[in-house]
Amino acid sequence: MAGLVAAPFVLTACNSTGEVLSHGYQMNEQALELVPTGSSREQVLLSLGTPSTTNSQVNGSETFYYISQKKARRFAFQKPTVIDQRVLAIYLNESSTVERIADYGLKDGKVFDFVSRVTPTGGKEVSFLSQLLKGGQAFNPFGSR
Repeated sequence: MAGLVAAPFVLTACNSTGEVLSHGYQMNEQALELVPTGSSREQVLLSLGTPSTTNSQVNGSETFYYISQKKARRFAFQKPTVIDQRVLAIYLNESSTVERIADYGLKDGKVFDFVSRVTPTGGKEVSFLSQLLKGGQAFNPFGSR
């Protein structure tokens, strides 16, 4: 009798569908459409909200980074593993208007821009993005979970 009562709980704990956890900025295509090239800094903040992090240059340009991460685990007691991590970058020029938008992720282990469909060339920013995307386990902008 006890086995019949406990069976549903054991089967629930061994759910094979797993669980996907989303952290950080969740990109909304409709909100992103409100920020075309030439939009003001204020329009970006109103439409997309506060960025996860920013980067200011000496020349007055600025970049907003919106970071998202998806983790999965098959069982409730397992530690989640990163299955996807994306960085939406909004590049503002010296006059604080949108110059370019990029949606970075990993494709075949390399940083890839899903907007322009190219792998960016080397440089300081690519190193920063690589650290964010490839070091998903070591660098966690959302704290420990």
